[in-house]
Amino acid sequence: MRRSSDGYLSHVPSQSEAVSAVQGALAALPSGRWLLAVSGGRDSMVLLDAMASARGHEVAAVATFDHGTGRAATRAASLVERRGLELELPVVSGTVDAPEPPGEASWRHLRWRFLRGWAEELDATILTAHTADDQVETVVQRILRGAGARGLAGMNAVVVAPGLPTVLRPLLGVAGTVIADYATTRSLRYVTDPTNRDRKYQRNRVRHDILPALERAAPGFGAWCADLSVRAAAWRTALASLVDSGIGPTITGDGALVLWASRVQALGADEWSVIWPELAARVGVVMDRRGIARASAWAPRSKPGGEVQLSRGATIRRTARTFVIRASATLANYIDAQ
Repeated sequence: MRRSSDGYLSHVPSQSEAVSAVQGALAALPSGRWLLAVSGGRDSMVLLDAMASARGHEVAAVATFDHGTGRAATRAASLVERRGLELELPVVSGTVDAPEPPGEASWRHLRWRFLRGWAEELDATILTAHTADDQVETVVQRILRGAGARGLAGMNAVVVAPGLPTVLRPLLGVAGTVIADYATTRSLRYVTDPTNRDRKYQRNRVRHDILPALERAAPGFGAWCADLSVRAAAWRTALASLVDSGIGPTITGDGALVLWASRVQALGADEWSVIWPELAARVGVVMDRRGIARASAWAPRSKPGGEVQLSRGATIRRTARTFVIRASATLANYIDAQ
């Protein structure tokens, strides 16, 4: 395995290998109804082309969103619309309908709100075109933010919470070099986002500066990050199973999580620091480090009527017999954090 200028994880594939790798990744999907999230960039146009070729009858719609950031964004959305129609697939498109502060978080929020709405309307599962290179970049970003084992799973984590659409990333194990060669082999048209080289965005600094430097200093660093994310995701799955079998939380009809205090009375702060994020995620609440530390110190000595405030208005309340986690923020905030 060696890194090329287009990716971190793979040898440079032959064109036939690239097509086979992408087709194999999509073949691993179960049968379903799919909402394809297609931006007009190279990776998403590969997803569109491959799904149309192999599983077009399962595509509920192709979804594209113009963030209103300039001519490139508008050209990309128009390209997706034209290509979807050429492939005889339904296309849904959206655009910014109100002024929003510029930046990654705002654009991501708007895009996910749009995708979530159409996924619910069409009763479809969202497919994104994130690749193995995207996953490595995400893991490095999480490391820079001081994430623990849960966060290091990156996009390998399966997010399940009431009201959230299912999101699958079938190309997450496919390297950027493979995607690039597929696009060349199929002569695909795509639009390159000019902001992809703007160093004011952290992901671009990671992609163009930090990761190449780390790979030079420690060859194989990218592959190590990819493996780390797989192991962290396995840890999350094992923890979820232990929580279900050991303490059995329940979700109420109004979307709160209830935990019987008698089942967790022996836990100390260290154990709570592991369990709280898992429990909170089930009702769409992301706990930051300060929230985890505060709730974990409070839980072993909590009394009925006590409460901990979390970010975005979420709360943990102690009743006479239970702990109750309730989210008051929009679920879009939870998706944005993933």
